[in-house]
Amino acid sequence: MTTGAVGAHFEQRALEHLERAGLKLVQRNFRTRFGELDLVMRDGGTLVFVEVRYRRDARFGGGAASVGRDKRARLARAAQGFLQAHPRFASSPCRFDVIAFDGEASAPTCNWQRAAFEID
Repeated sequence: MTTGAVGAHFEQRALEHLERAGLKLVQRNFRTRFGELDLVMRDGGTLVFVEVRYRRDARFGGGAASVGRDKRARLARAAQGFLQAHPRFASSPCRFDVIAFDGEASAPTCNWQRAAFEID
């Protein structure tokens, strides 16, 4: 499976997980020149920007640990781009979640971190 196919597979699994938890999809793979938002969801009145990660080997902290300072900054800029492109959401409270899948692709562990980080 190619890297892109693996990413799409786990984004779909994350979407299904979030929808089972009651979140509603707003948009998938929103792209800006700053980066991409994997999933944009609604959790009640809150707009949720979701980063999906998969790591087969968690030796270096797993998927969630791979969302470092630089990645968070790119996600924040992409979220600003989303809000500019969709002004109807501009007054909505927002949060950044991470869904990390760790382990063998056939049976990974799913870890959903709500409000995984804040933007300064």
